[in-house]
Amino acid sequence: MQRRVQGHHRRGAAEAHPPRRRPGLGAGRQAVRLDGAGAARRARAVDALRVPALDAFETADSHAGGGRRRWLLALLLALAWVSLVAASARPQTMGEPIPSPLSGRDLMLGIDISGSMNDSDLYAGNRRATRLDVVRLVARDFVARRVGDRIGLIMFGSQAYVQTPLTTDHETVIHFLDEAVVGLAGRDTAIGDAIGLAVKRLRERPGTARVLILLTDGANSAGVVNPLAAARLAAESDIRVHTIGVGRQAGRQLDEATLREVAESTGGAYFRARDAAELEQIYREIDTLEPTAEEGDDFRPLLERYPWPLGLALLLSLLWAGLRSGERRGV
Repeated sequence: MQRRVQGHHRRGAAEAHPPRRRPGLGAGRQAVRLDGAGAARRARAVDALRVPALDAFETADSHAGGGRRRWLLALLLALAWVSLVAASARPQTMGEPIPSPLSGRDLMLGIDISGSMNDSDLYAGNRRATRLDVVRLVARDFVARRVGDRIGLIMFGSQAYVQTPLTTDHETVIHFLDEAVVGLAGRDTAIGDAIGLAVKRLRERPGTARVLILLTDGANSAGVVNPLAAARLAAESDIRVHTIGVGRQAGRQLDEATLREVAESTGGAYFRARDAAELEQIYREIDTLEPTAEEGDDFRPLLERYPWPLGLALLLSLLWAGLRSGERRGV
């Protein structure tokens, strides 16, 4: 009993006063644990991927970008130089074929619009028509056939005036021909004045292919110039005059002798038309006497193409300058 009590006292004393640990032993064990943890971390670090610093990547990327930019600058400069060389060679190409301009005749039409041109003694087909209507119908086709010729229109009655100056615009000539009105220039016939006015206009033109085709149904009854005197002026100016007398009945109205003399003195011909068919045939014969200029060979113009490579060189130069400026700024 006494031994149990003593053992109990010993356990209580031991619990009340636990034994002290040695300081050196605990620190050593803690150091061992820390060293073991560090070794584990180092082992894991050895097994992990080693990543260099980002500065190295940025430096490498900067060097690579600079190299590409320098290569691009050199390429742009080379292309600009090649473009300049190409532009200095002055490249050319052939354009579309263009017909050669025709150098036709200078041809004046003298149309009588005196009062007698309103007589209806001619036929256009099966229809009775006035003399002016038939002349207008046939002359329209004649003008349309004269490709390359410069044609003018003189109307005369008691006075003579230029309705259309010499022009290659045949549509305009036909238009004013259709607008002709009997009696607008008076009821009489000034043949001499009409020839003189045509000579004045034609001798201003260069060349020798100058022709007057005078159509009338009467005799000279007005004006200040004699028809034969005007014909001599035409001959001196190397102008041929073809005369046409129109009307079914000649009678005393049509002075065929004067018209024939005017034509012969200038190297032309006199014709007599009693209907539309004969008038059409007369204009066909004049086509033979005064042929239109033949069409020349087409030519193909040379088109300059140097602006294209020159413009490309300028564009490449501007692009090169922009990249070069950005490189200096560090962009």
